[in-house]
Amino acid sequence: MDPSFENVEATALSVFRSQFYEAPQVISSAPGRVNLIGEHTDYNDGPVFPAAINRRIAIAAGPRPDRTIEVYAGNLNTRAKFSLDDLAPTRINSWLNYLRGVTELLHRKGDPACGANLVVYGNVPRGGGLSSSAALEVAYAHTLMTLTNTSHPPMDIARLCQQAEHEWAGVHCGIMDQCISAMGRKDAGLHLDCRSLTYRHVPLPAGARLVICDTGVKRALASSAYNTRRAECRAGVAVLAGVIPDITSLRDVSLDAFLEYQSLLEPTVRRRCRHVITEIARVEQTVKAITADDLALAGKLMYDSHISLQRDYEVSCPELDAVVDICAEVDGVYGARMTGGGFGGSALCLVHAEDVPETVRRLTIEYPQKTGRKPSLIVTGAEDGVSARRI
Repeated sequence: MDPSFENVEATALSVFRSQFYEAPQVISSAPGRVNLIGEHTDYNDGPVFPAAINRRIAIAAGPRPDRTIEVYAGNLNTRAKFSLDDLAPTRINSWLNYLRGVTELLHRKGDPACGANLVVYGNVPRGGGLSSSAALEVAYAHTLMTLTNTSHPPMDIARLCQQAEHEWAGVHCGIMDQCISAMGRKDAGLHLDCRSLTYRHVPLPAGARLVICDTGVKRALASSAYNTRRAECRAGVAVLAGVIPDITSLRDVSLDAFLEYQSLLEPTVRRRCRHVITEIARVEQTVKAITADDLALAGKLMYDSHISLQRDYEVSCPELDAVVDICAEVDGVYGARMTGGGFGGSALCLVHAEDVPETVRRLTIEYPQKTGRKPSLIVTGAEDGVSARRI
């Protein structure tokens, strides 16, 4: 078991006892994620290829006799609560909206109501583009299910948590983050078709490691250009549907068809569509390369993805570009790209295991020189998804 997995759970359990003066009955945790390739394809019905990482959000919990959920957020050193009789989104303690949404949607599935005391503690960087929100949602859903002795299939939970983020947090995210948090598997990426929701675990080569560099540039998807990008993709589909029969998303547009009809699109929309359509192809090519142990090709596709995100989708930033530029000059780095929604957050490097120390050294020295910021680095493999148990 990864040490960070043990640490966040152990800390949550310890803090629960000190905050609520009783022993918890449930401990759960769910991981953050990186996306090896397939950025902004998920909400366009395309494929993605994420992996769970060794940073998690843990929840220690115990039942209470009333209809209240009381939460102590260990990382924020703050306590808040809400009633099971009022689960509408609110601007006060808005971080609780993720929990409110999951609670309401589980109730709609017929799960029994259960008041609870909770301690939330994690080491997934907030605002780092590593999907701390999905980790929180998935861990919390499994906390409630374990408390009430209920269960639902993993994909149902992923879709429920996605709906909570849409309707309670106002972020119209794709399904990828919740799926990998719920269904991650050690030493494997998740090749997920975001239209059919079919998936398979693809083993990652044993000699490869993932180095994640949190740029320190925080991003807030709900108030960023994320929803604008999504609207621009829909605008492209609306135009192309007039000349290409039977398309409902950019997933349905071949590269040849796009090249034939791209002149019909307004220039900004054209660039957005070009990124998505070429990125969908890169996902499939990357999965084939990984399966064939061709890390050099996988790395090249990662660099191509970053350039597309930088120039066509315009969701990179100077700090993300700096990480990629540094890694491109380090021996043993196969490829690098921004990961997550963009506008800050983290970049991902695919590195030969023996060259991880040099990669970390170069980023530690050169990133501050280029940006004036101190990087936060995570070295990880692919890890397991959510865990929940009674204690």
